[in-house]
Amino acid sequence: MNHYLPMLYETLFGFVALFTLTKILGKTSINQITPFDFISALILGELVGNALFDKNAGILDIGFVILLWGGLLLTLEIITQKLKGTRSFLEGKPAIVVHNGKLIRDVMKKNRLDVNQLQHLLREKSVFTIEEVQFAILESNGTVSVLRKSDYQTPSRKDLNLPPHEVKLSYTIINDGEIIYDNLEELGVTEEWLMDEMIQQGYTRIEDIFYAEYTKGQKLLIFPYINKNKQN
Repeated sequence: MNHYLPMLYETLFGFVALFTLTKILGKTSINQITPFDFISALILGELVGNALFDKNAGILDIGFVILLWGGLLLTLEIITQKLKGTRSFLEGKPAIVVHNGKLIRDVMKKNRLDVNQLQHLLREKSVFTIEEVQFAILESNGTVSVLRKSDYQTPSRKDLNLPPHEVKLSYTIINDGEIIYDNLEELGVTEEWLMDEMIQQGYTRIEDIFYAEYTKGQKLLIFPYINKNKQN
């Protein structure tokens, strides 16, 4: 019976330590984790599990393993926050697999996504035919975000006997204080146009903008950095 007590202490310690590490790293739900986060969680669980059943490993050994691996993960989190160019490499980036109702085969092939897999992901969004899809974006966590054609949106224009209208995709223009020049080029607008739009809304510095998106024919949507102290 005596050998069960150390296992109890070590298991409780491992549970508390992993829970604390998860809170520190700021993870939310399993649906939102990236492939890298998933692999990290598996490795961390394996390390702790092996330490628990190793007779030569005590609480200090388990704590060291968790602290070491947690420090590595936290370092990568800081790197992705400070060096924005590393985000797409470590976290992945979204990919448009359906554009204006057409399957983008090259993008699907690059992401190793076949039609059957895409149909499965669409059915999870209550979309049972690709005909309904105007845009579909494969997210970095493996899910698909769907923008339906206007005829199939809820309530559908077809049900209301209204003529179809063009569906437009929103583009991220500013992310974390930096301009997304590829999207400016895709939209056919310039940085000068962006500055004019910002000035009209009372903003003069790109660095003050946390996020901004634009849909053709609509007003530029801007979310500035918010100081919590001022907010309170």
